Amino acid sequence: MRNLSLLAFCLFITFILKAQDKAPAYPLITHDAYFSIWSFGDGLNKSVTKHWTGKEQSLLGIIKVDDQFYRFMGEESKTFKTILPAADESKYQASYTFDQPEKDWETNTYNDGAWKKGDAPFGDERADQTKWNTNDLYFRRTFEVANLTSAKKYLKLNHDDNVMVYLNGKLIYRKNGWVSDYIYLPVEDGILHKGKNVLAIHCKNTAGGRHLDAGIVEEEAQEVKIDPATQTNVSLTATTTKYSFTCGKVALEVSFTSPLLLNDIKLTARPISYINYAVKSTDGKAHKVDIFFGASSNIAVNTPTQAVSAWKSTKNNLSILKTGTVEQPVLKKRGDDVRIDWGYLYVAVPAKFNAIQFIGTQNENLKTFMGAKYPAQNQVLNAKNLSLSSVIPFGTVSSAAVEKYVMLGYDDLKSVEYFGEKLSPVWRQSGSQQFEDQLADANAQYSSLKAKCAAFDARLYADAGKAGGKEYAEMCKLAYRQAIAAHKIVYAPNGDILFLSKENFSNGSINTVDVTYPSAPQFLVYNPELLKGMLNGIFYYSESGKWKKPFAAHDLGTYPLANGQTYGEDMPVEEAGNMIILTAAITKAEGSVKYAEKHWEVMSVWANYLLREGFDPANQLCTDDFAGHLARNANLSVKAIVALGGYAQMAQLLGKTDVATKYRTAALQMAKNWMKMADDGDHYALTFNDKNTWSQKYNLVWDKLLKLDLFPKEVYKKEINFYLTKQKDFGLPLDSRRTYTKSDWIMWTATLADNEADFQKFIKPIYRYATETESKVPLSDWHETTSGKMTGFQARSVVGGYFIKMLADKWNIK
Repeated sequence: MRNLSLLAFCLFITFILKAQDKAPAYPLITHDAYFSIWSFGDGLNKSVTKHWTGKEQSLLGIIKVDDQFYRFMGEESKTFKTILPAADESKYQASYTFDQPEKDWETNTYNDGAWKKGDAPFGDERADQTKWNTNDLYFRRTFEVANLTSAKKYLKLNHDDNVMVYLNGKLIYRKNGWVSDYIYLPVEDGILHKGKNVLAIHCKNTAGGRHLDAGIVEEEAQEVKIDPATQTNVSLTATTTKYSFTCGKVALEVSFTSPLLLNDIKLTARPISYINYAVKSTDGKAHKVDIFFGASSNIAVNTPTQAVSAWKSTKNNLSILKTGTVEQPVLKKRGDDVRIDWGYLYVAVPAKFNAIQFIGTQNENLKTFMGAKYPAQNQVLNAKNLSLSSVIPFGTVSSAAVEKYVMLGYDDLKSVEYFGEKLSPVWRQSGSQQFEDQLADANAQYSSLKAKCAAFDARLYADAGKAGGKEYAEMCKLAYRQAIAAHKIVYAPNGDILFLSKENFSNGSINTVDVTYPSAPQFLVYNPELLKGMLNGIFYYSESGKWKKPFAAHDLGTYPLANGQTYGEDMPVEEAGNMIILTAAITKAEGSVKYAEKHWEVMSVWANYLLREGFDPANQLCTDDFAGHLARNANLSVKAIVALGGYAQMAQLLGKTDVATKYRTAALQMAKNWMKMADDGDHYALTFNDKNTWSQKYNLVWDKLLKLDLFPKEVYKKEINFYLTKQKDFGLPLDSRRTYTKSDWIMWTATLADNEADFQKFIKPIYRYATETESKVPLSDWHETTSGKMTGFQARSVVGGYFIKMLADKWNIK
């Protein structure tokens, strides 16, 4: 009997695991590059929820069933007490030298009296207090510890590049490479002493920037321990992530919905998500239920050391909590691994749910919830690491589910800077000037939006399944929110819509053209206006005379400052080709040439450049810049040829027959020459001058989708047949140089196939990657085909490129 019970249990667990949707990370709150919170890994309560960058932005959920408590969302965040502050907490000086010191310089007995003294941090950035421009930095910091506790100690370190760290003469850490923010590294017990201590560091620059800052902290005890609920399922749709739990004798469903319905731009631009709770009894008995929800003030900071304030209020039949930094440095920071530290986070609960709201640290608030004795203060000023907490009473719950919800929103005050002008969020231009009014609208629309999202999700899944099968549909629903949330919607001063991307974990550029290009299919399927919003800023940059080169810019700056290109190198053929091809795609999607006509003059300059330079490209970067420079790039040549064909197609629609004839004739001749020069027997080469190489010719897909007919279908077939001999366990490599790949390009390549069986041969390995990868981060588009591990990038918009097969199906391209 015991063995039968064990077998039944194992079968039950197997069923649960098979039923759950698999993703590298699960989207919870997804609106833009700053307001984007995820569950990394396989269980909502297995780790602290995080911003897409991996920094902790805690959402905590506890359910009380009768007198038992279960944690269903997040983990309690670790908190630290400072022993030796780093420069992000308080100003300090350290001894330093740029010259190699004598032997034993890292020991406590060494005399560093002849060394210089300088304020931290050290480096070559504007914010660094002591300038360091040499190869080596030697750093010593002497400090006293009055009382030594048994708590776990950590080295708090931010370094660029190679580092060796000593504490009291003992090497405690070494690393070749750099980090982009503070890391916390355990220190072995017994190394830190009561009394005098010495922290000594050698940091060596190998390339790029320089930076060093360090301190020591200890972990504060977690006073509240709550058992985790049992997660029984997780399911993903395009707009919603839903979790199911067993919590004692009740079942709990928690749904996170970001209503990103792209046909409604104002709704998509409204940064408010819903967290819905549905609770019911599972044993036929009634149970008293309360739910605790806590949102960390770290959602509104760049680093946890920044001071914040928080307030409690009521308005529009809502109970509201709000928090933001004391400093409010609006649009003062730019870069990649950076979070917003201006504007305000809101937690709102409908008054009819009778929520109790309060502000404190996470530990304090958990104890408050467990003791049911709630503080009365309406504000907490100039504090750190606060929790905005709400207790929602569900009353006595039986077998009929009881549903209630919380809204999470973010008012960023000013969203981006666009050529010197700070642009307001879209909702501020709609007549309502208070974010509380947006929350009221979201509350009033809850039921209708819930239904609309469910209908949209079902339609997307059905359409994707029809276009590419079940596993393709799974990839599309996984990509949908991620692609949108790597953008910000605003309106330019001239009224043009701007849909500005951020190159997440790439280089932080804003409105990068060769990120727009792979992202475009999703927006062509659901709302071409948004693709215009991705092109408008680049067109303006050239048409205004601010960008004077005869090809399109690479980007508009570094997010969130769109004041002009900051990338260090141009991609002439790449970006000129991208802009023309995507304008041709908009023309086809809308059945109108008006957008092309508006920008015809500058596109003509770019087309003329491609006519001169595009067929046999010089040594330059393409969108796959991580692979390095490449001359005579055959795939880049395809892009130029297809762009010229698209330009000719638009010219014909505009009645410019002579222009259309000239450019189509040129494109056809180029295509014929390309087939000869790139031919390598059973495939086409990576470059014109290097046979026995190969690459994915993903740019050919637009010849097919736009029905340009520049290349014979035999070219597609020849390439597809060859690629199928090069498949690895987790996908088709990008080219013959390495075994890594880009999953968006595989989708484009697969769409060249002329039959479903071949298409599926490309899709199945990348579906396997998405569901089996060990890299538990928001989906990376750049991964290793032999191991399924991410190579780089995460949470980028380019997964919108997965929708290319849906776009082909919508346009009836087989």
